[in-house]
Amino acid sequence: VPKLGGLVIIKDDHATDEEIKTLNDKHSIVVRSASHPVPDARSVAGANEILQLASSSDDRTLILVCVSGGGSALFCSPRSPLELEDLMATNSRLLESGMPIEHMNVIRKRLENGKGGRLAATAYPATVLTLILSDIIGDPLDLIASGPTVPDDGSDWDDACRLVQEYGLNAGGNHELPKAVLDMLRMGKEGKLDDTPKSSHPAFSANDQTKSISENILVGNNYAAVMAAAEEAEKMGYNPVVLGTRIDGEASCVAGSYVAMAEMISRQRDDDVNVKYPIGTIPAALIAGGETIVTLPPKCKGKGGRNQELALSAALKMREMGLRDVVLASVGTDGTDGPTDAAGAIVYGGSVNDESIDGAKEALKNHDAYTFFDAAKGTQSLVMTGPTGTNVADVCVTLVK
Repeated sequence: VPKLGGLVIIKDDHATDEEIKTLNDKHSIVVRSASHPVPDARSVAGANEILQLASSSDDRTLILVCVSGGGSALFCSPRSPLELEDLMATNSRLLESGMPIEHMNVIRKRLENGKGGRLAATAYPATVLTLILSDIIGDPLDLIASGPTVPDDGSDWDDACRLVQEYGLNAGGNHELPKAVLDMLRMGKEGKLDDTPKSSHPAFSANDQTKSISENILVGNNYAAVMAAAEEAEKMGYNPVVLGTRIDGEASCVAGSYVAMAEMISRQRDDDVNVKYPIGTIPAALIAGGETIVTLPPKCKGKGGRNQELALSAALKMREMGLRDVVLASVGTDGTDGPTDAAGAIVYGGSVNDESIDGAKEALKNHDAYTFFDAAKGTQSLVMTGPTGTNVADVCVTLVK
């Protein structure tokens, strides 16, 4: 009988005691918790344990890898001579810079032992089957969780160094990376370090039966979540309008676009206004997916996440436009928005009033949406779902009655 066993790394509190016990007792699968979005010592210990398991396999071994967004922080094994502190600082600087996740992972995969196809290469000649939940716009398999089992044909050291310059991560930049990291990137660009494995590596090329021994399958993405939301909105009597599943950009700017579209639809209630070519009809549900960003200034002390910032920006815009019949909810599908316990926030035209408008503007300026919403407890704006068991980026729903 084939022996079954393994290890899973999850975010803190993202599995119940019963789930952990079942995996361990019935399937000999150990569950480890680690930090997200910035890795910690547990991330390194778990990653090294997984890499050790992979390296001990042979050509009769089947390795099933389950990957989701968040894996870049949870599965973190620094490439020598880098230390955990270097990668922790790097992750923090990347997040502050406003760099989209697909660009972050071009850099991350060059700094670690398991990313950019290196996990599959370590497991060779074992057969590796990877099931992937995508949290990145466009579902690029080589970038989700930094592509631990996918050949890295789409980027190289030059790309990583170009991004460092572009986002002010260079020496003297606004988000300067640790010197050890910059030195490694420079050495890689100079050809002094090997790069991530490409499709030519035997772990990804065909074997004697002309069949690859490494396969990656996408099992869930943002499109599926957005379509499910649209179907639910229709059941509730709304006319769903899907705006897309590749929405990105600064959260505050995207919020303004959503509210502007909602305002145009709301005009249909005015008998003296002739609205031609509407994008939807009342009651409408504007549904969008993707992942916005928030660019933080150095040493920012605010607390929040991109979904909370989007919602706060929308609330201010609704007040400015005099909209009282619009509700917007923006959430992270994993139940966690930024380094907070909220999935996101829900707002309407009255979320910001005469008494709170100055505080709302100050909170937005300081990227402190969580503190603002948490203080306004009567509004119940923060969305608290707890861990959802998935991660397929963000979904925003705007209802116009």
